[in-house]
Amino acid sequence: MAATCAVGAVLACPGNASAFDFFGLFGDDKPPAVSPQALPYLVTIDVADSPSGLKDALEQASVLYRTRQEPPVDGEALVRRAEADLAPLIDALWGAGYYNGTVAIEVAGMPIVIGQRPPPRIATAANTFRNREAVPVRIKAQPGPLFKLRTITITDPRGAAFSEDALPSRIVKLDSGDPARAADIRAAQTALVDHFRAQSYPLAKVASVKPTVYHALEVMDVAIAVDPGPQAPFGHVSVSGQSAVNPAVVRSHIYIEPGDPYSPEAIARSRKSVLTLPAISSIRIREAERLDAQGQLPITAEVTDRKPNVIGFSARYSTLDGPALRGYWQNRNLWGGAESLRLEGDIFVPPRINSSAIDSLKNFEIDDLGGRFRAAFVKPALGGSRKDLLLDGMVEKDRTGGDRYGGYTSERALVSAAIRHRFGDAFSAQIGVAGEIGETTDSLGVVDYRLFGVPASVTYDSTDRPLDPTKGIRATAMVAAYPTLLGSSVDIFESKAQASTYFAFDDDARFVLAGRIAAGAVTGATLAEIPSSHRFYAGGGGSVRGYRYRSLSPLGPTGEVIGGRSLVEASVEARVKVTDTIGLVPFFDMGGAFASSYPDFKEQLRYAAGLGLRYYTAVGPIRLDVAVPLNPRDGDSQWALYIGIGQAF
Repeated sequence: MAATCAVGAVLACPGNASAFDFFGLFGDDKPPAVSPQALPYLVTIDVADSPSGLKDALEQASVLYRTRQEPPVDGEALVRRAEADLAPLIDALWGAGYYNGTVAIEVAGMPIVIGQRPPPRIATAANTFRNREAVPVRIKAQPGPLFKLRTITITDPRGAAFSEDALPSRIVKLDSGDPARAADIRAAQTALVDHFRAQSYPLAKVASVKPTVYHALEVMDVAIAVDPGPQAPFGHVSVSGQSAVNPAVVRSHIYIEPGDPYSPEAIARSRKSVLTLPAISSIRIREAERLDAQGQLPITAEVTDRKPNVIGFSARYSTLDGPALRGYWQNRNLWGGAESLRLEGDIFVPPRINSSAIDSLKNFEIDDLGGRFRAAFVKPALGGSRKDLLLDGMVEKDRTGGDRYGGYTSERALVSAAIRHRFGDAFSAQIGVAGEIGETTDSLGVVDYRLFGVPASVTYDSTDRPLDPTKGIRATAMVAAYPTLLGSSVDIFESKAQASTYFAFDDDARFVLAGRIAAGAVTGATLAEIPSSHRFYAGGGGSVRGYRYRSLSPLGPTGEVIGGRSLVEASVEARVKVTDTIGLVPFFDMGGAFASSYPDFKEQLRYAAGLGLRYYTAVGPIRLDVAVPLNPRDGDSQWALYIGIGQAF
């Protein structure tokens, strides 16, 4: 059995949450307790013939229902609340397409009629329930027939119809015979404006909407006039807001230039790009209400800052990989240019390579502790450009293993400096210098090494969400040369690439197919000369689930894991939302490492399958995956459990 979970201080919980009702499965329809100071009531909503979804719409429209846990002080206040409910409830019926519908409300068994002042006896009757029981309140809805759309007319403000090229018929999803729902008509108006804005008409608007209801025929005609306005490009881009960040830094993350074709997608991408700055908490891109003298549309980015300093910690335990603690401090705006300095430390107790258990403090040795300290500094937008400076340093003592296949120990220190150029919101490239010294030990022996070289990488990310992508591509590729002529003790060349893609089958992204593939290679030296920490291993939560972390690789002369010079991994998931908050994810993983410099598949690939549960929150999905190895080796676990925040990839 394997299990892993983490709890972090940076994961905040909202106040006044119902204990243990994580999934919102338990409602709260019980009225408050009776008391001399208030007049609780019990509201029920009866809908004749119960059309699908109509009761939910009435509940959302009803103040009586929404405030049922906030009882009024007396009967008069309860009657006023009920009287005010009648018009919104009628609007809800009309909005759902029931234009002949009627609503009646009874308080303490007495009716309140729309358009008539309630008699005092209703409040008096309600007051007789004080300190005795909840006042019965009943909402009775008679929807009547569902009205249908008869004719839908869409024109410009002069009454002229649009050509199929200017406005394809597929844009407005309204047809004769469809239910005459107000929400559908509003959605059609939004779709019309969005269509023209996407064609570089930034001032597009709905000029008028004229619905005509024929009660006797139970139909509606609707005429919508759309004013596209002039086609125009972007104009001047300015930055404002209550922010301590240099506006030039924010501007460098907005990939819009005057003269570029207007595009709502470009605005959305720029918003996403600016929010990658840790110093910025929110951004609003405000469009001018009219074009400037050049016929362009100026825009203004209004930003607000995060608090500059943040401290966080997390704790993790895994039956496969042991306990771990992590803490960090970060300054997000060190000198006013959104400079980020982050100091991070980890302490962990990895499993012993010889598989002997640490079952008590007496059995614990100081060598059983592993640790890592990292300092990372980012200076974005050097001189207001799209180039960023990245400095990193790390010292680490690590160990992998814990099963019959063994592992390795590693002690190392490394530093790096790089310049990253952002070509756009999705694509960037960086190159730098790096130095590393260390020592690794495994069944092949001890490697005491120095590495000095030039790493370079490219990154492409067109996905829509960082923790729960539903469309787009995310890809990275890295190469690093450590030649002996620069002082390296071993001449090696590393390369690795990984790509994942996401495809939603429906507009609401309730069914998403996700796939990932990764490959890597190390050349220039024999396997025994390459430090263990620079060899390839597969297995674990971010690789082939169901197998121990870094346990899949070629085996040495004594049957222990020694790592490989190449790697192949692949995963596929079907992410299915069962409800708005609950999802199921069947998945399949495969992968392995190879002794050769390029995958020759002489070592057997390992496969795993499993099922995941997702609970979708505003932060991202909470992930629980259960994985089963399909072709396990002797001693492998029969299954593994993984818990985290965000999708697996």
